[in-house]
Amino acid sequence: MPTSLEIVSPEKLLLSRSVDMVVIPASEGDMGVLGGHSPMIVTLRGGTISLYEGDKVTDRLFVSGGFAEVTPERCTVLATEVLPVAEVSKAEGEKRLAAAEANYEVAAKQSTEAEDAALDAVQAARAMVEAAG
Repeated sequence: MPTSLEIVSPEKLLLSRSVDMVVIPASEGDMGVLGGHSPMIVTLRGGTISLYEGDKVTDRLFVSGGFAEVTPERCTVLATEVLPVAEVSKAEGEKRLAAAEANYEVAAKQSTEAEDAALDAVQAARAMVEAAG
């Protein structure tokens, strides 16, 4: 049973279509979503969203983080940043990783919240480098 997938950035609706399955980078690990899935809201970590038609991946998108709302009929991804994997640059990922690691060193001395946010940025940058690799 297909599920409706919507991917939304802060600026606009980026994608809206029916897929057989979508795999999202949930904070607890990659999560496959099929039609009829139990309702839930999950936090996304930086990583790759894979769209499936049958048993084949038709599209791959990099997300730097966000949330996903899953219902039996739909998966809505609210992403902070979305890029087709083909447009992800390893050089840009490495640049972001260096900046995020430097920021983490400073944030770790400030507060737990700042440290957590900085660690999320480090993980998203690492995911970008991996997606580009």
